[in-house]
Amino acid sequence: MGKHKAAHIVWDWNGTLFHDNAAIIGATNAAFVELGIEPITLEQYRALYCVPVPKFYERLIGRLPTDAEWQVMDETFHRYYAEHRAACGLTEGVPALLAGWRSAGRSQSLLSMYGHEELVPLVRGFGIDSHFIRVDGRTGPSGGSKAEHMVRHIGALAQVDPARTVVIGDAADDAVAALHVGAQAVLYTGGSHSRASLEQVGVPVVDTLAEAVEEAERLAA
Repeated sequence: MGKHKAAHIVWDWNGTLFHDNAAIIGATNAAFVELGIEPITLEQYRALYCVPVPKFYERLIGRLPTDAEWQVMDETFHRYYAEHRAACGLTEGVPALLAGWRSAGRSQSLLSMYGHEELVPLVRGFGIDSHFIRVDGRTGPSGGSKAEHMVRHIGALAQVDPARTVVIGDAADDAVAALHVGAQAVLYTGGSHSRASLEQVGVPVVDTLAEAVEEAERLAA
């Protein structure tokens, strides 16, 4: 039997479904303090952010952090983020968008570079976990590429056709990961990247998640 033809969305979490910009920028600046780097604004962050994350730090300090510096900054970032994420919520309209996509007979899953053990209870706590046929967070060291995780994620979804799959995220890396598995992508301007940086990727760029879902439906048709 072949794969069924229903459209599928792979959602990103941080900066996409989860509106955590304030916690992210605060954690980033807390990590910068460890290296004596001046704090940056959200606008600066969105203009410069890239993955892998050490390359982002290189853009700011003119060199890659040493292994020891990276470990200190990474630990500081995650400690601060864990303390402040509780003040963050879902992006506007998320529950209705997830429910609507599911009720139309389509499937969706969640893939994040956030740690799996932290991600799963966080998603469950918002009461949206039942909308996803699979939820995968990062299980290895932080700072890597999303493409390899996307390969495993799509590979585990036997009923999903990559050609009818659309990745919705807020970072260029989401589009790169999508193309890596033969899927398409829509990028959302409300997260970690500016519109100008997202438009360089060459995939549709939208300002709301409602627009992202409409575009996903069109792309997967």
